[in-house]
Amino acid sequence: MVFGKACGGLLLAIVSLASGAAVATERPRAVLELFTSQGCSSCPPADRYLADLADRPDVIALTFAVDYWDYLGWRDTLANPFHAKRQKAYAYVRGDRQVYTPQMIVNGMGHAIGSDRVAVERSVTQTTGHVGVLAVPVNVSVNGDSVTVRLPEQTNPFVGPDNPATVTLLGVSSRQPVDISRGENRGQTVTYRNVVRAHASLGEWSGAARTFTVSKRDLVGAECERVVVLIQAGTMRRPGAIIGAAMAQAQ
Repeated sequence: MVFGKACGGLLLAIVSLASGAAVATERPRAVLELFTSQGCSSCPPADRYLADLADRPDVIALTFAVDYWDYLGWRDTLANPFHAKRQKAYAYVRGDRQVYTPQMIVNGMGHAIGSDRVAVERSVTQTTGHVGVLAVPVNVSVNGDSVTVRLPEQTNPFVGPDNPATVTLLGVSSRQPVDISRGENRGQTVTYRNVVRAHASLGEWSGAARTFTVSKRDLVGAECERVVVLIQAGTMRRPGAIIGAAMAQAQ
């Protein structure tokens, strides 16, 4: 559905320690953000594709449910206005005004129809060819109520003292089945994977070593089994390339 103008890499390791902490290290090959809606008849194939990717160790695949199709007869039960704003911010930076569902944003730079597996893989190849994309190793540990993010000292062509990257924490629900009783997908049960349910800005990173420690209780929803950290060039309003990312078990 269209809104506006249009309707081997390194592995991510998630390790559970004897102490009970979960730690994410290394770097993924791609970060995929699927903008989807329960009220969009074109979205279920993309949702199934993302479900296929959700547990792969070399990608971080995320579901961002949007609310701008709610008027069609079904109110999306997972939508958050922040998601549509993020999708529109990507379109603003690209300058093409292409905001649609299902849309897959790849590494913060490319985009493709979310169900077009060939196009998504092509965009992964193209974006990972840029120096600096997913180059920053991110260490995320969850221990009790504490989420700790450690970033190294490192140079990156996308950031500097005058143009820092944004550090974002996402709370992610691993699996959310939804029975849709009205709208274009009425009668279907769709299981959404890696659904973004909470988000918070932790601060900025300009290339110097930094550590952030925050409360999981305060910033991550109780229904979230996973946390994701994105290091992204630009700002929330002008998001750019994702230069670092990691996922860890939250519970």
